[in-house]
Amino acid sequence: MGKMSVLATLNLDGNLFSGAIPGTLMNSLISILNLSGNLLAGRIPNTFGPRSYFTVLDLSNNRLKGAIPGSITTASFIGHLDVSHNHLCGKIPTGSPFDHLEATSFAYNSCLCGNPLGKCRK
Repeated sequence: MGKMSVLATLNLDGNLFSGAIPGTLMNSLISILNLSGNLLAGRIPNTFGPRSYFTVLDLSNNRLKGAIPGSITTASFIGHLDVSHNHLCGKIPTGSPFDHLEATSFAYNSCLCGNPLGKCRK
């Protein structure tokens, strides 16, 4: 699905899908990707790039773990990002798109830290 050039919106929320998120979805031309409320596990794919243009990217309420991938800062645009209610850890990347997001986008994770959440412990 990630290679479909005419797919603009993919809303698969609340379907109890399990497994990993296909990396091709993060570097596609999908502008609204909602995978919330599933049982997706593993890491957020580190495959963002200049073709990544999301007005909405909702990965909330899953079982994702690890850090938010560094490649996400190479996305052309991410208007709204929600990774809340997962098991993510580590420092939230700085710069776009993180400079305009609120703490609720990152809430209820195992150990995320950095702006807009609290400072990271040393």
